[in-house]
Amino acid sequence: MQPWYELPSHRLWLQQQSVDLLDFGRNVVRSGGGASVLSDDGQPLVDQPVFTWITCRMVHVYSIGTLLGIPGSKPVAQGALAGLTGILKDEAAGGWFSSVAADGTPEADKSAYAHAFVLLAGTSATRAGLEGGRELLDAAIEVFEKYFWDEAAGKLIDTWSTDFSTPDPYRGINANMHGVEAMLTVADVTGDDKWLLRAQRVVDFVIEQAKAHNWQIPEHYDVNWNAELEYNDDQRDDQFKPYGVTIGHSLEWARLMLHLEASLDALSLPHGDYLGAATALFQAAVDKGWDVDGEPGFVYTTDWEGKPVVRGRMHWVAAEGIGAAAALWERTREQQYADAYQLWWDYVDTHLIDHKLGSWFHELDEKNVPAALVWPGKPDLYHAFQATLIPRLPLTPSLASAVAEGKLR
Repeated sequence: MQPWYELPSHRLWLQQQSVDLLDFGRNVVRSGGGASVLSDDGQPLVDQPVFTWITCRMVHVYSIGTLLGIPGSKPVAQGALAGLTGILKDEAAGGWFSSVAADGTPEADKSAYAHAFVLLAGTSATRAGLEGGRELLDAAIEVFEKYFWDEAAGKLIDTWSTDFSTPDPYRGINANMHGVEAMLTVADVTGDDKWLLRAQRVVDFVIEQAKAHNWQIPEHYDVNWNAELEYNDDQRDDQFKPYGVTIGHSLEWARLMLHLEASLDALSLPHGDYLGAATALFQAAVDKGWDVDGEPGFVYTTDWEGKPVVRGRMHWVAAEGIGAAAALWERTREQQYADAYQLWWDYVDTHLIDHKLGSWFHELDEKNVPAALVWPGKPDLYHAFQATLIPRLPLTPSLASAVAEGKLR
């Protein structure tokens, strides 16, 4: 059977999914700027905080919608961006609050996770020609380099106190993963190769750690970057720092390694065996995470022996599985990746796409019934939207740049 990637009808289906997602989130802009958390039917939950990471993701998504020529996208992107130059920006200490509550109270501390998404938003907004986009990117680069990039360690400092006076000793892979994603986009938009070399240092560390743990990535570290394998054993389903092995991150890292490889190759810069690492991470995630407990779907987390810990099915894990399979197919043209891609889109269409209210259910239980234990509502569009784009784009440049340069297939 001809792989779906090669079918114009499948690419049209992906495009329709992109448009449907953009339509679902059209009411996301908060009064005064920023993006709301979305309910199951796409309505803004105004009693929830304005989160920087959600706001940035929506700037990114609707900037790409603008580049795709989807009417209505630019006003949404511009309205979300207004939150990054307004309520979410810390004018006193610099940088961005992680969130601001409905009563105007900022969340304590400043996170690399949120600031990586500010970089992403800045690059996408710049590519889309949004007013203030390049200024946002320049400001984000300044803060990121001053506080979050640790040149000596070759990785990111995870969290600072609100006034940037005291760094937290915790170090985490999640922030570094989105830092790599952002660095690839900054390199594309600015033309500065140092961002690729920074991303390479992070990726090389992740590969070293994964090799030492049977191609499972430790997520949590102390200040000296020693892995803490039992971290959050008492909070196993934490939204951002769950215990054990996060299956979706193995898939996401596999894809990012291939994007980095392609970017380095384009400049004839040396690197390690990123394809080998990506295939090993992908296979370990599939073996330990997919269809392992009698029901289809990826479990959220496992322990270090590969036993499922949190059996719920998070939408973003399936989306990243699709993205990783697409990237590996693009890189290798091996049938196993085309087969996985098609299997997982069938799963998404059957279980995750909400054909009644729109978008994707963000969480299912172990029986694939919609649930809301970890992620209530349908907060944002980022993972699902990117799953509709990655199969239609080359491995480099990054998504917004590739769309801006007319590389969409």
